[in-house]
Amino acid sequence: MSGIKGLLMELLVKLEKNLAAWEKAGMADLVALYENPRRLLWLNFISGISRGFGIAVGFTLIGAVFLLLLARIAALNLPIIGEFIADIARIVQNELRLSGPP
Repeated sequence: MSGIKGLLMELLVKLEKNLAAWEKAGMADLVALYENPRRLLWLNFISGISRGFGIAVGFTLIGAVFLLLLARIAALNLPIIGEFIADIARIVQNELRLSGPP
């Protein structure tokens, strides 16, 4: 009889440890989230919009800094950089001339 009682006590201790680990990991919240698909879709939609907005703002800021640095380098009138920018301007003008008016 004591063997079964000891086995049950050991099982209860292990169950309590698992329950504590699940609570610590927030599994109950995750299960509740999966039980409500509308809320899950809404949260994913909002997070997608936030990510997209963040990427757009970040790319705009990095592009602006890059263009600012390029303008400052061009203002220094360095021979190699100046020739590179002049080549780009020439290519753009040729493409505009070849494509003709819209």
